[in-house]
Amino acid sequence: MKVTVKHWHAVAQWRWDIGNNDTAGNEDDDDGDVCGICRVPFEGCCPSCKMPGDDCPLIWGECTHIFHMHCLLKWIGTAASKQQCPMDRRPWVTAERKV
Repeated sequence: MKVTVKHWHAVAQWRWDIGNNDTAGNEDDDDGDVCGICRVPFEGCCPSCKMPGDDCPLIWGECTHIFHMHCLLKWIGTAASKQQCPMDRRPWVTAERKV
């Protein structure tokens, strides 16, 4: 039997590597995979952006919380933020990411 492929559509999926090591194997627990400010999954983009990816990067704090960079910058720009993490109210310090 001879098969000739005339046309095909490639499909791909990507995810941000946020460093969560899920030891329990709970892949359905997406509570930690969303921005704590806009509540949009990290694979999506913040409300300010149209397309996810490098144009809508993530930012990590030394407190280990992760946000869309645009969401955090908007939050830090408000007077109510007092330059603190929106999750635990510690002073916001951007963590060094080791690749």
